[in-house]
Amino acid sequence: MEETAAGRGQRRQRAARPRATRGRGTAARRGSTAREASADEQPADEASRAVVPRRTAQGGEPPVPRTLSARSRAAGGLRLREVLSQLSLGRQDVSEASGLVNHVVSHLIQAVRGRDGSFSSIRRLGAGSYYEHVKISEPNEFDIMLVMPVTRLQLDESDDTGAYYYLTFKRNPKEKYLNRFLDEDGKLSAFKMLEDLRRIIKEELKHIKNVEVTVKRKKRGSPAITLLIKKPPAEISVDIILALEVQQSWPPSTQDGLNIECWLGRKVRREFRYKPIYLVAKQNKKEKLPRGNTWRLSFSHIEKAMLNNHGSIKTCCESDGVKCCRKDCLKLLKYLLERLKMKHAKELEKFCSYHVKTAFFHSCVTWPSDTDWQHENLEHCFQKYLEYFLRCLQDSQLPHFFIPQYNLLSLDDKASNDFLLGQINYQLNNGFPVFHQV
Repeated sequence: MEETAAGRGQRRQRAARPRATRGRGTAARRGSTAREASADEQPADEASRAVVPRRTAQGGEPPVPRTLSARSRAAGGLRLREVLSQLSLGRQDVSEASGLVNHVVSHLIQAVRGRDGSFSSIRRLGAGSYYEHVKISEPNEFDIMLVMPVTRLQLDESDDTGAYYYLTFKRNPKEKYLNRFLDEDGKLSAFKMLEDLRRIIKEELKHIKNVEVTVKRKKRGSPAITLLIKKPPAEISVDIILALEVQQSWPPSTQDGLNIECWLGRKVRREFRYKPIYLVAKQNKKEKLPRGNTWRLSFSHIEKAMLNNHGSIKTCCESDGVKCCRKDCLKLLKYLLERLKMKHAKELEKFCSYHVKTAFFHSCVTWPSDTDWQHENLEHCFQKYLEYFLRCLQDSQLPHFFIPQYNLLSLDDKASNDFLLGQINYQLNNGFPVFHQV
C-alpha cells in the first residue's frame, strides 16, 4: 500500500510538470508582448530585427513570424477589410474627377497637335494607379502619357543600371521636325522637348473655359509637366509625361526580366515583349554634369496589363470567376507607405509607390497560383507580401521587375531602408495602428 501511494505521488508530480511549463510559456509570451509594445522606443535598426523572416536554406517560403489561429486570421482579415472599405473611391467622385481631367487633356492634345508640327502625332495613353484600378483614398491624382511614335533609334546606355539611355537617330529621321531637339552631339534632348511642350501647354491653358487650370512649378529631374485643376474644395493633380514610342526590340538589359512564365504564362510574356518600347524624358541623377539628354525606359503599359489581368486563371476576379486578394494587398501596402510618409516625410522621401508595386509583381511570381491569394485569406496573403518587402529593405535589394540589374533600393540609402524597415515592423507587431489614426 505504501509503495502504491508513493507511485501515485510520483505520477501526480509528473502530471504537475507540464502545467508549470505552460505557466513559464505564458510568462514568456507576456514578456514578448511587452517587448513588441515598446518597439517604437527602440532604435530603427533594433526594431527592424524583431520580425523580419529569413529565407529558408532551400530558398522557399520564409517562416511566418507568428502563428495565427483561424479565428485571429479571420479577425485580422476583417479589420483589413474595414481599412479597404475606407480606401474605395466613390463612383460620383471618380466620375466627376475623370470627366474634368478628360475635358482638359482632350483640349490640350487637340491644341498641341495643331499648334506645332513637332507634336502633331502625339496621342494619349493612360498610366498609373487610376488606370490600373489600384487608386486609393481620393481620385485627385492622374498620370497621362503623351506618346510620340518615332522611327528606329540608337539606344546607348548612360550608366550601369540598364534603365537610362542616350538616343540618337540611326539615319536621318523621317520626322525632320525632331532635328531642332538634337544637342551638339546629335543626341535627342529630353530637356529641349519637355521645355517646348511645357511652353505650348501653358499658352493653351489660357483658352480653356469654365475650368481653372495652372501649371505647377517645375520640379528638378521630374519627367512630368504637372497640371493643377481647381475642383473646390480641393484640386486635381495631373502629371503629363512625354514618352517616345519605338517599334523595335527591347534592349539587352531587359532580357532576364519579366519572369512571369509560372504566373501568367510563356505566351503572355512573349506577347508583352513584342510590344513597343517607351522612353520617358527623365534626367539621370547619377550624371555628374546633367545635360538633360537622358531618357528612361518605361513599362507602364505592361504593368497596367498585368494588374488588370493578374490571375493565373483567365477568369480570376471576373464576374463569373473566383475573386482573389492580390489588388487588395497592393492597396493596403500602398496605403501603409502613404501614411508612414505623412508621419516621416523627410526620412522616407526616397520611397514611392513604385517600390511597393515592384515588390508586388515579384510576390505574384513567388506565389503564382490564384489559390495563393484566396480572397478569404487576406491577412495571411498581405503578411507574406509584406514579409517579402521587409526582406528587400533588410538586404537593400529590390530588382527592377523588367531590368534585373537595376536595384531600386541602393545600399547608398541603407539608412532610409533601415528606417522604413523598423517602422513597418512596428506596425506589423502592433496591429497597424497607423491605419486607424486620423
